[in-house]
Amino acid sequence: MKIYRLLTEEDTSAFCHKVSEALSKRWELYGDPTYAFDHANGIMRCAQAVTKEIDGDYHPDMKLGQQ
Repeated sequence: MKIYRLLTEEDTSAFCHKVSEALSKRWELYGDPTYAFDHANGIMRCAQAVTKEIDGDYHPDMKLGQQ
């Protein structure tokens, strides 16, 4: 089964590290990254969707970051 995550972070190297860590755990990029200005905090935010094939069924209590 395929599971989905949306990684988000402030537009700093921390975002790149978060995506790189997911890729090292065999997550795959899904679509293009997106950027948006966070008016409340005056910063840019990034988002990247990732997917991964896993054995078994999806459960809402899964810790997707630990997959």
